[in-house]
Amino acid sequence: MYGELGIDLNTAINVFLRQSLRVGGFPFDVRLKQPNKETIEAMLEAERIARDPSVKRYSNVEEALKALKE
Repeated sequence: MYGELGIDLNTAINVFLRQSLRVGGFPFDVRLKQPNKETIEAMLEAERIARDPSVKRYSNVEEALKALKE
């Protein structure tokens, strides 16, 4: 990738470090991905299911797959 820009990895790292010092941090935006509404709802549903004592539990994948086939 860097070769296509005419530089090697060492030069790319130096550019990154110099730019970091110049801007006082990362020279690009760093963010954690925020889940969308559908994902948040699915996560909340998974938490409810995990806490529900009436939900059937399986000790391994094979056991769960067998139950799906029944």
